[in-house]
Amino acid sequence: MYEKMENVFVLDHPLLKHKISRLRDKETGTNEFRSIVGEIALLMGYEALRDLPTEEIEVETPVEVCMTPVISGRKLAIVPILRAGLGMVSGILSLVPAAKVGHIGLFRDEETHEPHEYYCKLPGALEERIITVVDPMLATGGSAVGAVSLIKEKGGRNIKFMSILAAPEGIERFHAAHPDVQLYVAQVDRGLNDDAYICPGLGDAGDRIFGTES
Repeated sequence: MYEKMENVFVLDHPLLKHKISRLRDKETGTNEFRSIVGEIALLMGYEALRDLPTEEIEVETPVEVCMTPVISGRKLAIVPILRAGLGMVSGILSLVPAAKVGHIGLFRDEETHEPHEYYCKLPGALEERIITVVDPMLATGGSAVGAVSLIKEKGGRNIKFMSILAAPEGIERFHAAHPDVQLYVAQVDRGLNDDAYICPGLGDAGDRIFGTES
C-alpha cells in the first residue's frame, strides 16, 4: 500500500484518470497510445513545472508599456529514459519548446531486473538547469534511481522525475535513494508481479508506444 511521502506528488485529475484508462485497454492501438502518452505528459508537465523561476521584462502592448514575467535562467532540460521515455518528450516540449533534450539508455536484466547503462548524452551546464527525467513506468525503481544517480554524477542538482504509472515498491526505492528529487506520478497501481511488471498496469509501454513485440 502506498503511503504519502515528502516530494512525492500523485496528480489526481479526472482527465489523467480517463486517459490512463485508455492506455490500460489492450485494444488501444499504437497511434492512439502514443498520442495519449504525449497528452498525459503535457498535463503532468503543467503541474510539475509550476515552480519554474521567472523574471520581469519590459514589453510594449498595443495599449502601453508594462513589466511582465518570463521564464528565467538556463533552459529546461528534458531527459527521457530510453526508449519508452521518448513518448513523453513531445508533451513537455509543447509547453517549453526551447527546452534542451538529453537521453539516457538503460536496459533491464531479465533475471535480476536491475538496470544497465548503455547510452548517456546530456546537455551542458546541468548544474544550472532544472532537469526533468521522464519514463512512463516506475516499476522496481531501478532505472529511475540509476538515471538520476547518473545525472547527479554529471553535475545535475535541480531534478524532477515524471512517471505515468508507478508501483509502491518503485516509489519507496526511488524516494529512499533520492529524497531530494520531486517525483510526479499520475497513478499508483497495486504492485509488481513475479516478472516485475506493474499490475494492473498497461503492459510494456515501450512496445505499445513504438508498435513492437515483447
